[in-house]
Amino acid sequence: MMKRRTLLSVLGAASAAAALPSRAQANPKIVFGYTAVSDFASVFVAAEEGYFKKRNLEVELKFIPLNSTIPAALQSDSLQIGGPTPSVFLQAVDGGLDLVLVAGGGLTSKTITGFGLVARAGSGIKNPQDCVGKKIGVPGLGAFLHVTFRAWLKDSGVDYRKVNFVEASFPQHADLLRGGSVDAVVSADPFMSRITESGAGYVASYYSTFLPENNQTIVHAAKREWVAKNPGAARAFRESLVEAAAFMQQPKNDARVRAAIGKYIKLPPEVLVKIQISPPGAIVNEKQLGYWVGLMKDQDMLKTSIDVAKLIAK
Repeated sequence: MMKRRTLLSVLGAASAAAALPSRAQANPKIVFGYTAVSDFASVFVAAEEGYFKKRNLEVELKFIPLNSTIPAALQSDSLQIGGPTPSVFLQAVDGGLDLVLVAGGGLTSKTITGFGLVARAGSGIKNPQDCVGKKIGVPGLGAFLHVTFRAWLKDSGVDYRKVNFVEASFPQHADLLRGGSVDAVVSADPFMSRITESGAGYVASYYSTFLPENNQTIVHAAKREWVAKNPGAARAFRESLVEAAAFMQQPKNDARVRAAIGKYIKLPPEVLVKIQISPPGAIVNEKQLGYWVGLMKDQDMLKTSIDVAKLIAK
């Protein structure tokens, strides 16, 4: 009788344990794709401050040279979550990829002068009109810097179709300018600062200051199918970034935020202390996406009608 009771107790405990939800199964490993800009700071902070681990998330951060390749990497399951710019994300959706947003990255701010038009030394480029007929490198055709720069040209009365844009990743910018392969690049720090300090180029315009405030510069996307299968993981990822954003907004944490950025985009200390960090925006809303849809329609970049409400994971 005692053995029988013991056996029943063991079986009962095993059944109860099996009935409990498995955190490991609910939160699969996430490979996250990022590019070399500080707009990913909230992800870097979440990794370094333990906010992912706190929520039983295993997140591997993977560097992606060109932002425009992130949607394809999501589609192929090379990444589970990635950080395309809003325009790259919307073009991918417009092209038929079933992606949704789980969180946001950095936000635009008129105080940020960390990116702009950097002209080759001796090129003579000083204003928007000087860009006509020139070859300009951008870190991703259809990505944030390309689209916003074209909007600036158009607002300045310049036909951006008369500018020859070529795709070039950030690390290539200085060499392309030195070699004369391009007349200018639309670049961002720390690469922009390195170019100007070396004498290879100069900032012709901090055109970014014309952008409206509080729009997403980076969004964190995943396949809709993946989010549907892993709603807890998607939610935990977003909650981790919300906590990271709160950490970033406390001045006392500035050094730790910069250290996290430096670790993932390989910045030397002297550059790290100077870079501007975009305000964090972990939550994406419909108004922010709507702004990008309008901007892209104005540049004939979208072929379909996009319902932004269906693109934000709850």
